[in-house]
Amino acid sequence: MPRLLLFQGGVVRTYVYVDGFNLFYRTLKGSRHKWLDLKALVKRILKPQDEILRIKYFSALVLPDTRDPAKPINQQTYIRALESFIPEIEVHYGRFLETVKTLPLVNPTAEQTFAKVLKWEEKGSDVNLGVHLVYDACRNFYDCAVIVSNDGDLAEALRIAKEEFGKVTGVISPAYPLTYDLMEHASFYRYIRPKTLERSQLPDPIPGTSIHKPGSW
Repeated sequence: MPRLLLFQGGVVRTYVYVDGFNLFYRTLKGSRHKWLDLKALVKRILKPQDEILRIKYFSALVLPDTRDPAKPINQQTYIRALESFIPEIEVHYGRFLETVKTLPLVNPTAEQTFAKVLKWEEKGSDVNLGVHLVYDACRNFYDCAVIVSNDGDLAEALRIAKEEFGKVTGVISPAYPLTYDLMEHASFYRYIRPKTLERSQLPDPIPGTSIHKPGSW
């Protein structure tokens, strides 16, 4: 269904699906904008007719890191802030998998050509996001599904929502350019601009709570 026709009919029931790690590593890491108000962000990017009924945030609890021991606490503080301030938010967790890999060295020597490295991988979030997007389309919970991600693995979920269930599919990409797989199945797409991040920050503290933005952020 063309997006224009939905607009002519009034409000557009909109569900937003946020790939937390893709958003963080593509645009927030190293920035001053980690205290991000997800609802304010998407409202600034979408149309006034888009009525945001639900924001589903997919992530995994980070593991302790000797280089940044506050990382798990900061993440949990942020998630509590989202849940306290945004009534439409739902948080869904994947998991971190810690494995030891044997990998070839870039500059091998006669004594050593491989090294064992500790590798952390986030598992489940993209699968969970895709399943929720398709399930919600099947139940007719929304007219428009918007993903906040640049992960091409989500393209098939977009295609099913669009072609099988007649939904409008949007992408808000944290990175430029948008991967072709997502572009192919998106009814529309937008990019996150630094100014939009700057204008879409949570209050500090969160009203009615003692939740403060982490000092290192």
